[in-house]
Amino acid sequence: MNLLDWLAATILFLHLPIPLYWFVVHPQIQFWRRHPKAAYATGLLLSWPPVVACLAIFHTELFRRDRPPAAVLTAGLALILLEVRIFWRVKRDLGAARLVGSTELSGGGEVARHGIYARVRHPRYAASFLAILGACLIGGTRVLWMVVGAWTALAFLAILFEERELCARFGGAYEEYSRRVPRFIPLRRRGGYMPKDRR
Repeated sequence: MNLLDWLAATILFLHLPIPLYWFVVHPQIQFWRRHPKAAYATGLLLSWPPVVACLAIFHTELFRRDRPPAAVLTAGLALILLEVRIFWRVKRDLGAARLVGSTELSGGGEVARHGIYARVRHPRYAASFLAILGACLIGGTRVLWMVVGAWTALAFLAILFEERELCARFGGAYEEYSRRVPRFIPLRRRGGYMPKDRR
């Protein structure tokens, strides 16, 4: 594997397991709230090791041997840099603890509706998709594009689980937020979310 393949593999290592992790946590959230340390350990064990094993076993099928054209390489790197920028914004607006699911496991918190969350409901998933798309442009083969298609479907399902949990936890506040703010792409400026008592 060359340097570009390693970059693509690193991106995939960081992002492909995320929906699998949330498939462990969200469907059984009431159980995991009683066992938060076990939730982290189980989620990590059932998501990252299988992905790492697949990357190692199938690396020749996943990554191209030739260097991508300059325009494709530039586009791929630009998408990865955009993901880094979005992730930085998410971490700044959300905090590191919430980023790894502390509020899901505690059952507390409030609807995140400031900063980037005033424009997009799921910037973490949107950013992950951009990074994975960038990895595909840099080193992807047809097999990797199929993997990304499967990841996109799994990520969307994980988002539905997450939204169900958020509706159960926050009720009408999250439903109103969902009506105002799109899931992934701010197609038009909506002015952000403003709670009823501040309008």
